[in-house]
Amino acid sequence: MGVLGSHGETLAAAPATQPAATSPARPNILLIISDEHNARVMGAAGDKVVRTSNLDALAQRGVVFDNCYCNSPLCVPSRHSMISGKYVSRVNAWSNTSWLPSDDIASLPRVLTAAGYDALLCGKMHMDATRKYGFTEVGGKMNQGHATGLGSRRRADDLAPTKAVSGRFDEFHVGKDSPIMSHDRRVTAGAAEFLKNRQPGQKPFFMIAGYLAPHFPLIVPPRYHEAYRGRVAMPHIPPGHLESLPRNYQHLRIGFQACNVPEETVRRGRELYHGLTQWVDEQIGELMAALARSHVADNTIVIYTSDHGENMGEHGLWWKNCMYEQAARVPLIVSYPPRWPGGQRRAGACSLLDVVRTVVDLAGAKAPDDWNGQAMTPWLDDAHVGWKDAAVSQYYAHHIASGFTMYRSGDHKYVYHARPDEKHEPQRELYDLRNDPGEFHNLAGEASQRGRIAAMHEAMVKEIGEEPDATERRSRADLAKGYGRERAGRGEGET
Repeated sequence: MGVLGSHGETLAAAPATQPAATSPARPNILLIISDEHNARVMGAAGDKVVRTSNLDALAQRGVVFDNCYCNSPLCVPSRHSMISGKYVSRVNAWSNTSWLPSDDIASLPRVLTAAGYDALLCGKMHMDATRKYGFTEVGGKMNQGHATGLGSRRRADDLAPTKAVSGRFDEFHVGKDSPIMSHDRRVTAGAAEFLKNRQPGQKPFFMIAGYLAPHFPLIVPPRYHEAYRGRVAMPHIPPGHLESLPRNYQHLRIGFQACNVPEETVRRGRELYHGLTQWVDEQIGELMAALARSHVADNTIVIYTSDHGENMGEHGLWWKNCMYEQAARVPLIVSYPPRWPGGQRRAGACSLLDVVRTVVDLAGAKAPDDWNGQAMTPWLDDAHVGWKDAAVSQYYAHHIASGFTMYRSGDHKYVYHARPDEKHEPQRELYDLRNDPGEFHNLAGEASQRGRIAAMHEAMVKEIGEEPDATERRSRADLAKGYGRERAGRGEGET
């Protein structure tokens, strides 16, 4: 890792990328990224209810990673982390109002372009309309954001629950169309058209197909709701659990007006989410069929993942924004039968930054020395090779009193909530995921865990390069200042 500057940037230290030796045998890479896909809601992940036949088939042809984590459980920070190859705290991608420090950053598409690839984007990566970071868009312009850089913190003691329920819950219903479905049909059509016209003799390509589903609003055609009506279990919340949530998670419930969601709304939302997941699975199936019909199918690696997960009432939470498994863990499938036999699984912890480094490695490119992550190619080749078994995720966006950082290693997950002010101490979470997969028993207060917490905190700080309390101070200053390009509209980029 490079040395952090005053704003956590190491861009000046990034070396120029070096082109790899060109070879017609170099694989194409198709990276499919959905939005807000809870890793548990997939047949290949053990869900007995959801119908994800296309992702399940991809898993049968590929390698499934059971413990992959996003590097921030929010759309823009997660995707900007992937584009930049760095943790969000190192590129100041704090919230959905953020952009990267410069448009000419040594980005993933630029690294691959320098290695002789065409770097393409079909669909949404939640980028500002004025910045493309080296991507060539196909299928139409679908990145029209307006980054202001603005954000704020809630007062730590402002914990009075609201009686009102967010209007987002009114968008849980059946319907023939929605902005999500309309966008994703364009992604499938644009990517399929590109694949149809791609010829084997052309340069290898790296393409992101950026879907929005199963992101809310949870609107699906009637048949996708009927398939799950009465079949999706309700979330389990033990007595007293909501009252014991860390301060920041209580703020998320209040800030998102998710404290008094009617039981019927919870039930309907969970059913519709399953339906929308099936719907996007079918879109991915159409894309896979287009690839199979193309001239480049035999030499194309397919990777499927999501930018973050989704809460559906578990722990009393909705959307993402937290470090529970529902929000921070993401599905990951890597499929390339000529190299890796299908039907394999990997259990160790990894993150989307490891996926980025893997893409670079598979392309024969060279990443800047100060990028985070580690290529998983040796692990793909050999399930028994040594792997770091660690992942970091950060959240410094909206509806919280202070930012927080997660470190996952082995069976344990550690979360550090930075000090919100002079009156309140930091908070910690520690979960044994093997024995407590629901994350209901926070071990952080137990004397027997002090050594583990100290070791995991030290490893987390070493990986990030900064104490989380210092990260919190920088994020607050940046979010208060913004970019000087404010405009009226929805606050804090709450997508």
